[in-house]
Amino acid sequence: MNHDQGRDDGPTAVAHGLDDVVPGPSVVTIGNFDGVHRGHRVLLRRAVDAAQETGVRSVAVTFDPHPAAVLRPGTEPLAIQPLEDRIGELLAVGIDLVLVLPFTPDLSSLGPDVFLEKVLVERLQATKVIVGANFRFGHKAAGDVITLADAGERYGFAIEAVTILDLDGSPISSSEVRRRLGEDGDVLWANRALGRPFTLAGEVVHGDQRGRTIGFPTANIEVSSGRLLPANGVYAGIATVGDERFAAVTNVGTRPTFDGEGVTVEVHLLDVAPDLYGQHLQVSFLHRLRGEQRFDGLDALKEQIARDASQARDLVGADV
Repeated sequence: MNHDQGRDDGPTAVAHGLDDVVPGPSVVTIGNFDGVHRGHRVLLRRAVDAAQETGVRSVAVTFDPHPAAVLRPGTEPLAIQPLEDRIGELLAVGIDLVLVLPFTPDLSSLGPDVFLEKVLVERLQATKVIVGANFRFGHKAAGDVITLADAGERYGFAIEAVTILDLDGSPISSSEVRRRLGEDGDVLWANRALGRPFTLAGEVVHGDQRGRTIGFPTANIEVSSGRLLPANGVYAGIATVGDERFAAVTNVGTRPTFDGEGVTVEVHLLDVAPDLYGQHLQVSFLHRLRGEQRFDGLDALKEQIARDASQARDLVGADV
């Protein structure tokens, strides 16, 4: 059930801060939800189902920025997806209201009991709270599922703690997705954990145009800072521009055959060469073809890129 949250700009399914929420009974799930992976979606679907069964709204509470950015600046993890994509994924599961709590020093200083009272009891009027089994909250992460259960008895809401899902012997978690992608470029595992392909998107900007000189023009996409990138290497995937989809080879890395400076994301569309400057391009990562390597000269590089393109065409050509 969709609810008008009473903002001046009309009905909305997103609230930015507690003051943006009209109090009302809710089934609530809480987490950072970065990536909205398959483990997250178990919590979210249970919240949606429980809310529908009891005729109340389902609410997903998330935080921005990541708590570590406030508590230990510089240690925050790279984001699997931007906030707007996270919100979109949460709503796509069927959540009625996404509450984005600005994570501030004031919020971080709230003890578990005060956090529960202000957020879950007063504003969201929780009838049920669904979290992961390892859920922690409140000042210095002092609160856990036991704290939550005790509060549920006091305030009259039910608690459900969901076991973390496992994939090939590893937990499905945002941190494991980051490790697999960022360290190993393991897009196959990451995509299975996410339940969809990992993507990057940004405006196509001017590069040094070296790709054109060797017959493989590339679109350089400007990825926002703080985003997770796959480990340096070459990947096969799908590039999307507007309503059009193209098989693509994407190079993430420092271009060691040239200057080797700065990490770039360069996308080569297979068999087409449209003018993409200034356009918004999204690229999905479906297969890792190889790691980054330095070549002795342009001829060796061109031969390898041709092999990469042929392999990518075989792997993803049917998906376009």
